[in-house]
Amino acid sequence: MSDTRAPQHHLVAGGGGFVGSHLVDLFLARGDRATIVDNFVTGRRANIAHLADDPRVHIVDHDITQTLPAALTEATFDTVLDLASPASPDDFRTMPLEILAVGSTGTRNLLDLAAQQRARFFLASTSEVYGDPLVHPQPESYWGNVSSIGPRSCYDEAKRFSEAITMAYHRTHGLDVRIARIFNTYGERMRPRDGRVVNTFVLQALRGEPITLHGDGSQTRSFCHVADEIRGLAAVLDGHLTGPVNVGNPGEFTMRALAELVVELTGSTSPIIEVPLPDEREGDPLQRCPDITLVHEVYGWKPEISLRDGLTRMIDWFRNEEDLT
Repeated sequence: MSDTRAPQHHLVAGGGGFVGSHLVDLFLARGDRATIVDNFVTGRRANIAHLADDPRVHIVDHDITQTLPAALTEATFDTVLDLASPASPDDFRTMPLEILAVGSTGTRNLLDLAAQQRARFFLASTSEVYGDPLVHPQPESYWGNVSSIGPRSCYDEAKRFSEAITMAYHRTHGLDVRIARIFNTYGERMRPRDGRVVNTFVLQALRGEPITLHGDGSQTRSFCHVADEIRGLAAVLDGHLTGPVNVGNPGEFTMRALAELVVELTGSTSPIIEVPLPDEREGDPLQRCPDITLVHEVYGWKPEISLRDGLTRMIDWFRNEEDLT
């Protein structure tokens, strides 16, 4: 990234969310401006409270599935970033229609705005487009193994549609687009009770509750700390590859190993127990690990924060967080 790069104005849909709020911080740190649009259904106002008095930040409370307000259509943006979707297992159960709407109508509204302004469009897609993969680790060329009718399908298919319509705008309108596929990300500002595994384990450990493994805990995930993740996303945004580009940590851990590490780092006495997989978690992938050859070879990006160090940061944040809901 050149030191002479002109400051940019970014529209960050979902900028009140976990990843979105950290990305806004990165933009401000490099001298850019940001307009955050969020309806705060899953985003948290606390995530951006520290930006309330920053003149470089404008916050618009709005649902992007509805007609975009003048505060957005009459502004001028260099980039339009779509990070506006509920993204946790609990959300798949409680907000499937909202997820499908934001991945279709919401994404299209943002694409229309980017096309009108000739701004670069960035889609935060997901490893969920690979489904329960039959190829491991997952390269961008893998088309996936996805159920279109399972309990996770609202998110999987919404993001697959988002990718499809983004590429349709690219091909039909010549829109400059970037697609990043985010793998499991964790860290400070996660919603403590949204059903994702890392925050669930940390919260259970801090409260001395049993840490619940679904099944025997042999399922694997690859966890990327949010500070690494946003560096990778910025590299994709600023770079020349249309994508999709995987951004994640290829270090793979079983759920049992994760639980044991959380117990160690929290100093908890929580027992680790096995429970049946709930019906709403049917279709949970058994393995997930990104092939990051592309992003590393083209942009030189790779994660730098170990799971141990990243969890330590996250645990410290949870200990000081007043609202663990």
